[in-house]
Amino acid sequence: MQILMALLAGLVFGIGLIISGMANPAKVIGFLDLAGKWDPSLAFVMGGAILVGLFAFRLATKRSKTLLGDPLRLPQAKQIDRRLILGGLAFGVGWGLAGYCPGPALASLVIGHSKTVIFVTAMVLGMAIFELLERCKGKA
Repeated sequence: MQILMALLAGLVFGIGLIISGMANPAKVIGFLDLAGKWDPSLAFVMGGAILVGLFAFRLATKRSKTLLGDPLRLPQAKQIDRRLILGGLAFGVGWGLAGYCPGPALASLVIGHSKTVIFVTAMVLGMAIFELLERCKGKA
């Protein structure tokens, strides 16, 4: 049941990303290009997501279990450190250069553009390299 719900949630999320235009790199870059021909339409998408997330996380913090009965594990870290800032900068630069962030890139794989495949491949390789470096750091 858990896998089915995860697939359903991923499907709804992916469809939402495609319908909203978040999976279209040209639209995303148009949104990020404040000095050029700015397209503010994605601000409404982000505002809607923040509004839904605000209520969803507020409700989630009052629960100890998920709707399926599993323990609810919410992020506990509250400090802003160098790793978070550098990670946020890397994410933003990558998003601005490619027009993709991870969710929309995965949703765009359905379309099958070669640039999307290259982006997702590079993203997965980057994640694997990060994981290897973290493991090496843990052993040192």
